[in-house]
Amino acid sequence: MVSHNVLAGCLLAAATLLSGCVTVPDAIKGTSAMPQQDLARVMNAPELFIGQEARFGGKVLSVDNQQGKTRLEIATVRLDEGARPTLNEPSRGRIYADVSGFLDPVDFRNQLVTVVGPIAGTADGKIGNTPYKFLVMQVQGYKRWRVTQQVVMPPQPIDPWFWGPQPWRGGYGFGTGGWYNPGPGVIRNVVE
Repeated sequence: MVSHNVLAGCLLAAATLLSGCVTVPDAIKGTSAMPQQDLARVMNAPELFIGQEARFGGKVLSVDNQQGKTRLEIATVRLDEGARPTLNEPSRGRIYADVSGFLDPVDFRNQLVTVVGPIAGTADGKIGNTPYKFLVMQVQGYKRWRVTQQVVMPPQPIDPWFWGPQPWRGGYGFGTGGWYNPGPGVIRNVVE
C-alpha cells in the first residue's frame, strides 16, 4: 500500500513538472534564441533593428489584403512564456505584420495572434486622425489563438487523517471531517 505522504509527494512532483512545460509553438519559435519582443526599445531606434528577428502578439485590428500579401495591424501586448498574448493588458503599441499570401479578414479581425519574423523598418500611418509610426515586420510564422473559459476551483486542503489505517478507529475510516471547500470555483479566460 502507498502511504498518503508518498502519494502527495508524487502528485506535487507531477504538478511541478507539468507547470514547467510551457513551450512556444513551433510555428512561432523563429530561428533565433531570443527574438526581439520590446517594441518600445525598437521604436526608439528602429533603423538599428532592421533585419533582426522579432516576436510580437496582440489583437488584430485590421486586415488589408494587398498584391501578394496581407497586412495585419496588431495592437501589441506583453507575451507570456508560451508566446501567448496576455489578456486584459493595455496595448504597448501597434505594428504592421506583412504575411505572404491571402488571409481572410473574417478569420483574423479581432482575433489574438503572435507573429515572428524579421523587422523591415517603419511605416507612417494613422490611428483615427492621429499620425502614427508603425513598426513593420515580414512574418515568417504566425499563430492564431483562441480564448476559452476555465473553471478554477479553490485550493483543497488535504486532511492527513482522511485515508489510511486508523487502528484507533478499527481499520480504515473517513478521518476528521473529510474535504474542506472554502468557496465557489472561479471562471477565468485563458489563451490557448
